[in-house]
Amino acid sequence: MVQQYQSPVRVYKQPFELIMAAYARRFPKCPLIPMFVDSEILNQSESKDGSVVVTERRCTIDIEAPRLLKRIAGVEYLYFIQKNTLNRRDRTLHIEVHNETFSSRVIVRECCSYMAHPENEDWTCFEQTASLDMKSFFGFESTAEKIAMKQYASSIKKGKEIIEYHLRELEGEGVTYIPRWVPPVEGGLLSAGRAVPVSGAIDGLPAKDLANPTELMACPADDKLDADYIRRYLGDLTPLQESCLIRLRQWLQETHKGKDFLLNNLMFL
Repeated sequence: MVQQYQSPVRVYKQPFELIMAAYARRFPKCPLIPMFVDSEILNQSESKDGSVVVTERRCTIDIEAPRLLKRIAGVEYLYFIQKNTLNRRDRTLHIEVHNETFSSRVIVRECCSYMAHPENEDWTCFEQTASLDMKSFFGFESTAEKIAMKQYASSIKKGKEIIEYHLRELEGEGVTYIPRWVPPVEGGLLSAGRAVPVSGAIDGLPAKDLANPTELMACPADDKLDADYIRRYLGDLTPLQESCLIRLRQWLQETHKGKDFLLNNLMFL
């Protein structure tokens, strides 16, 4: 059985460039993620104008699993390939991950996206999907699947905490804005980038500082549920509970097209 995860849309009240600076600090390894042992860049390319950077890494992961299971599998660490496509012009980062270890027995896929908020260019949206297909694992398929899902749920929560940590770290270093990318002009000179304020009033909204860097707000693109909306009506859910809620809503939308009464009366969906 294929296990799937779909996150709600999360919105950081910080501009895309600052979020990218915080995200980059987790490489090549991050002490805040004990299971993330190390990473190495396999390949990196950049477009001629510097707007698009594609980075491919091999990541070393130490899964917390029973010693016996590791001995049976014959591995100490797991290796994953991560491909990051950063588009500075469009202000997006697309992350694709798949497993290299046991790829004939287990298929793991993850896709994450950071993008500028469609209605407020000084905020950043984040969305994440993943799937796990456990085909065979030395007769321990059920055990290995449970361990994998538990570890993944833990890493989701840790990922949010790490972004917050590095945002505070940047603020402590005096980094309160990062200029946006601008295309090179004729003669090789760069025009001045516009400074993006981290704090201060934005489009008439109250000023916010980094004391609460990941306050979540609605990201209405494609009518997707956002984390703040879920928490307001249902309280704090685990990542897997949030995923079940998102997928239930998607199923209802697909199977009850035209039945607006049903959908409109599901308050939290």
